[in-house]
Formats: sequence, structure tokens, C-alpha cells
Amino acid sequence: MEEKKLGLKSVISVSVGLVIATSCLVSLGQGAGTIGVTFIFAMVIACLFNMTTIASLSELNALMPNTTGGLAQYTLACLGPFPTMISMVGGYCMHHADSQSCKRKLDLFCNVLSSGVEASIFAYAMGEIFHLPIPNFSYTVLVTVILLIANLKGVDMFAKIQDAVAYLMVGSMVIMGVIGMLGLGTGKKVSQPMVLSADWKTIVSMTAVAFWLFIGAEYVIPISKDVKNAKRNVPLGMFLGLGLICVVQSVLVFGFHNYTPWDKLADSAAPHLLYGENLLGNVGKIWMAFVAALALISSQNSAINGLASICQGMAKMNMMPRCFKKLNKNNVPFVGVWFISILILVFAFISSDSSDAISFFILVGSVFWMVSYIFAHIDVLVLRHRLPKAPRSFKVPFEPVLPIVGIAGTVFMICNISTDPAERNAILLLSGAVFLALGVYSFFWIRFKMKMPVFKSVPVEKVMAMEHDMYDTIRKRRGIWR
Repeated sequence: MEEKKLGLKSVISVSVGLVIATSCLVSLGQGAGTIGVTFIFAMVIACLFNMTTIASLSELNALMPNTTGGLAQYTLACLGPFPTMISMVGGYCMHHADSQSCKRKLDLFCNVLSSGVEASIFAYAMGEIFHLPIPNFSYTVLVTVILLIANLKGVDMFAKIQDAVAYLMVGSMVIMGVIGMLGLGTGKKVSQPMVLSADWKTIVSMTAVAFWLFIGAEYVIPISKDVKNAKRNVPLGMFLGLGLICVVQSVLVFGFHNYTPWDKLADSAAPHLLYGENLLGNVGKIWMAFVAALALISSQNSAINGLASICQGMAKMNMMPRCFKKLNKNNVPFVGVWFISILILVFAFISSDSSDAISFFILVGSVFWMVSYIFAHIDVLVLRHRLPKAPRSFKVPFEPVLPIVGIAGTVFMICNISTDPAERNAILLLSGAVFLALGVYSFFWIRFKMKMPVFKSVPVEKVMAMEHDMYDTIRKRRGIWR
């Protein structure tokens, strides 16, 4: 049996690594700049909503362990191929197979888009620091190539990079936040109110902005097969990761208050660089650029590894070309690694050097991700009803209340995705158009390529059997590989 290589520390680092990204630093600064330190309350609410999602995903993983498709497989077993494809293509961008693949495709789109946007923010920060006579996009290419090569080396190299980068990043953020919070910076302190708005309605409306600060902890699930004592470490690592993130970012908000004018913070395309410069001068600016680089490496490293596994799972179920199943000598689904890396570069190029495009794409990505989270809650409710006595090492407490609260909260955040009505309408219009196009594509793919009922759920045992290499071998022998 292959030795599992990832412990609790690695689970936390993957959770933290994908969640804390450079776009989070942007959203954190803009949110705090809008309402002041009360943005922390919006962060706590968003964190709790995300924890309900983590709880639902942990139960699903406990019911169907060691699956590479994750949410796609869960939804396939609950709602059938069409909802699976819709949710996963947008949220994670082509995650798993058969009907699994349906869902993962939505997820894949969102994740790749998000990673591309992260790369753009990083490239902008590097350009602000070094002022070299090269396009900012060059920095993105360099990092992507390095991470591509590293991920082709296998899970061992992935884990080493992830652990080192994630904890170095968190440590740097804590230090910079504490220095600012205690007023120990070398820069001039700012005299300004701590609270710009204490209105509860305003605070709640900002949860949609805060939501982005906690997205992505569930990326641990596709790699749970490599985790030691996954039943314990996977859910625990995700919960601890989100809690750690909330604390670290709250400390930074207090630091912002002491050294960065709220209005400048809200309008800045790189608020983390602004804060670093105001706090410690040029040293602080470079330090925060270093943090941004670590955030990009951490999030993109997790994305490449997790999404490549998802593509592999989808290929097993004929939702993606079978070439995505192929492994290199290091047991890495190398086609997926290459595919995801190239897509990240494409989205990074599209949003390059445009702060408005970056902000807009972040919010669009949030919508798709939220839809995927809603499906996770629905899956729990369906499987609790359908398989009430099935063994689960983890159960969502207070079911069905917690999943329902998660659904309601997520829907609210989608409806309030932006405080600007024009931007909100544009986001919802674009998201709706993408969902419509995806729905048409999914229907024809399922009906005429897969030749399956669009909404017929697949038995849990069959979905889990799809993980085995013999599954597609038998399908081919029977002449039913479509």
C-alpha cells in the first residue's frame, strides 16, 4: 500500500494556502476601507458561513472517502449529471467524471479564473516594486513555470512547497499586522475613526466581500487520499485553517486603522503594498510584496495540484478526455498539470494590468463558487434522507438546520455580491449568461455524448466504483465507453 505523505500540518497549509491569496489582501483592504474595523464582524459572519460548507463537505467526504472527484461525485450521486456539470464547471473548472465531470466543470472555470486573477495581482505588485523594463505578465509566466515543474515532481514536492510557503506567509502577515496594531511602525500614524459604519445592515451587506477571504479550504478533499488519518485530519485541518485565517486578517485590519487612511485603502488596487509602505517605508512595501508572492505561490500551487486531480477524476468517468488519466513516473496526472497551468496563464493575461478587471473577476468567481457551495449543502440533505444509516465518521451538527442556514446565507451573499448596483447587475448578468451557455452545453453532452438521463442520480456504490481502474476497463470491454 502506498504510504500517505500528508499530515495535519499539510492539510492546514493547503487550506490556508489556497484561501489566503493576493486577491484576499485586496478584498481585505477594500472591505476595511469601506466600513472600518467593523468589517471584522462581516469577516466573522462570512467565515461561519464557510464553516457550514466545510462541515457539509466533511460529511460527504466521510460518506464517500478517497474519491478524487469530491463535490462532483457527491452531486452525481444526489442530483444526477446535469447539476453536477453545472456546478463544477463553474466553481472548480472540470473537476471529476461522468456526471461528476458535469459538476466539476463549473468549479474548474472558477478556480482557474481565480488563479489567473491572483497571478495578475502578483504581477502588478512586482511591477510596482522592481520597475524592470519587462511586461508585468513576465512575472506570472516565471512563477507558473516553476510551479508547473514542481508539481510534476509529485505530492512530496507539492507538500514541501506548500508547508514552507503557507506558514512563512502567515507568519509574515501576523508580524506586519501586530506591528501596525500596536503602533510600532516607523511610518506616521493616522488619526481616523476606527468605525466608519456600525449599521448592522451595512455590515451584513459586506459579507459578500468578506466571503472571498475564506473561499477554497475544501481543496484538501481531492487530495485526501494522500492524507494520514484523513477522517480526522481533513475536517479538522479545514476548520483550523479557516479559524487561523480569520484571526490573522483581523489583526491586519487593526493595523490598517493605525497607518492607512480608510479612503485610500478602499480605492487602492494594491492596499497591502500601501499599508506596508505606510507602516515601514520601502522595507514594508517590499515585505508586503514578498507576502503577495508567497500568497500567489501558495494558492496557485494548491490550485494546480488539486485541479489536476479533479481532471483526472473526471477523465475516469468520461467527462474529460481520457488523456487526463495518464500518470507520469512520479504518479502525477501530468496532462492536467499542464492544462491547468496554461489556463491560468490565459486568464492572467486577460486581466493583466487592469485593477477594475481584477476586482470584477474576483466577484464573478465568487458567484460561481457560492453556487457550488449551495450544492454541497443540498447533497448533505439529500443523502441524509436517502442513506440515513450509512456510516459516517463525521456528521454535520444540527442537521438540517446548519445546511439550510448555509444555503440561505450563501443565496443572500449572491444577491448582494457588490455594494454598487451597476456592478452587481453586471456580475449577475454575466454569471447568468455563463450558466445558460453551460446549461445548453451540459444538456447536449449528457444526452448525446454520455447518453445518460439528465437528472437521474447515480447510485453511491457506482460512483465510488468509478475510482477503480477496472471500471473503465470493463466499460470498454462491454463496448459502452462513450
